[in-house]
Amino acid sequence: MKRILKYAALLMGLVVVLAAGYGAKGYIDALSDSDALRTRADTLIAQGRGGAALGAERLAILLKVEDPGFAGHAGVDLSTPGAGLTTITQSAAKRLAFDKFRPGIGKVRQTGYALGLERRLSKEQILALWLDTLEMGHGPDGWMTGFFTASSTVYGRPPSELSNADFMRLVAVLIAPAAYSLTRADAGLDERVGRIERLVSGACSPAGFRDVWLEGCSSSS
Repeated sequence: MKRILKYAALLMGLVVVLAAGYGAKGYIDALSDSDALRTRADTLIAQGRGGAALGAERLAILLKVEDPGFAGHAGVDLSTPGAGLTTITQSAAKRLAFDKFRPGIGKVRQTGYALGLERRLSKEQILALWLDTLEMGHGPDGWMTGFFTASSTVYGRPPSELSNADFMRLVAVLIAPAAYSLTRADAGLDERVGRIERLVSGACSPAGFRDVWLEGCSSSS
């Protein structure tokens, strides 16, 4: 039994070391990619496709829903109510660092990459890259990628010029872009919009750290 426990401890130690190494690789890769990513982000910002182009009020809504601790964390947030397991920086890393992201061990490299992004890029640059790579669901001509692209494709206007209702739908679809639709009537998306509206108005709050679906803001809460 002692020998089995010893081998189990050694195996666990090896797993921890390998995971740490994979996370470190993600961090180093982000540092290596940072110059190109910074240039890409600055180009997006100059084109009016960064967070500031949403307008202060609408940017605040988006952050409150997607990553309420974004301004203060260093890539990871394990405590803010509603934050969930993926910050905006980790979400951007998922698409910038992988050709095809696989859950599990991939989360380790994703997190290392996110920490590297935070080390070399500004919050504004990270936000621009995130907005540009967001999965937005099916549009009239196929799958849509990018918050500004979806706004122009579906509504014919940039996000800053949308009605509050249409902007809320863009925010709401992010939780499940393959399941919700921006181009047809969708009761599920409407229900999600209602939760977001209650959150933004201060009528409710997330029911804990993992409450990304805003169960604390459901109409029955």
